[in-house]
Amino acid sequence: MSRVRLLVGTRKGAFTLTADGARKDWTVEGPFFGGWEVYHVAGSPAAPDRLWASASGGWFGQVIHRSDDGGRSWGAVGNDFDYRGAVGEHLWYDGTPRKWEFKRIWHLEPSRTDPDTVYAGGEDAALYRSTDGGREWTELSALRNHPTGPQWQPGAGGMCLHTIILDPADPRRIYVAISAAGAFRTDDGGDSWQPINRGLRSGGIPDEDAEVGHCVHRLAQHPTRPDTLFMQKHWDVLRTDDAGGQWREISGNLPTDFGFPIAVHAHEPETIYVVPITSDSEHYVPEGKLRVYRSRTGGDEWEPLTEGLPQQHCYVNVLRDAMSVDTLDDCGIYFGTSGGQVYGSSDSGNTWTAIVRDLPAVLSVEAQVLP
Repeated sequence: MSRVRLLVGTRKGAFTLTADGARKDWTVEGPFFGGWEVYHVAGSPAAPDRLWASASGGWFGQVIHRSDDGGRSWGAVGNDFDYRGAVGEHLWYDGTPRKWEFKRIWHLEPSRTDPDTVYAGGEDAALYRSTDGGREWTELSALRNHPTGPQWQPGAGGMCLHTIILDPADPRRIYVAISAAGAFRTDDGGDSWQPINRGLRSGGIPDEDAEVGHCVHRLAQHPTRPDTLFMQKHWDVLRTDDAGGQWREISGNLPTDFGFPIAVHAHEPETIYVVPITSDSEHYVPEGKLRVYRSRTGGDEWEPLTEGLPQQHCYVNVLRDAMSVDTLDDCGIYFGTSGGQVYGSSDSGNTWTAIVRDLPAVLSVEAQVLP
């Protein structure tokens, strides 16, 4: 029987949660890198026991770690990011110059086919790639050198490149999202990039049709529909069916269209999940009720999923990388909260169970299916 492993990054270390295919009894291991902020833990689709972790500490700064035994042991890999230097500059909308700075790696995206290839999304707005198991890294510099770069500005969490999607149908096509610059796509492996933000509206930008400057929180894609992407933005849930050529809003009957994560059911490409948050100034769930919302129609019509989730006096947040799905026949949905809970559903969201409580604040959750 297959097993499920959850890779959990928190404010104070990383954890692995493992269960058999029934997903009822879980084994918790960790913390790894105790005391470090672990922004993301990712597993390689090409080699399930190869894991990557982005850890940041006040003394040692940003370090990327690799495990080749499913998390039992870890080692730091090559780290030739220049976090101390400033590279270029960009302008705020009022013309004030701002230097580029490197602070942390927000997201790691391993290749679907090559265990030695992995991408890293950094701050400020940099995309890196390693093809030798993490020993050396190369910046795909055409992204930050895009002509619109001087117009980019940071979101509340910094100018973070937080989403990387490797197109399953075209190995040269990559999508990224940057707060607060927007979404971008390359069709040539990173040699050139184009903004894909048509249809986005952001109230703080003077020009409502601005090509860049949008605070995109997360993108999601189903592998059988590579041209369809879903977006959770700083206000608005959206979808595109032409690889980002045009977006349309699908916030429908959500109680609020502000939030961070968005995920797609493993076997139903029109079934999507979000966790609405009260507002951009009140980062907790509306009315003190923790509700995952599901749309089975690709947006517009949404239903609250509440069974097993606290429905009073709950004021947690769910961050952009803290929701994931597994690929078992009965698709499992998982998310972690700022209160340190990791919740799971083995029936596509109909019912929920707290897999673990009282972890440090959860920053990321990723599900793996193991043999």
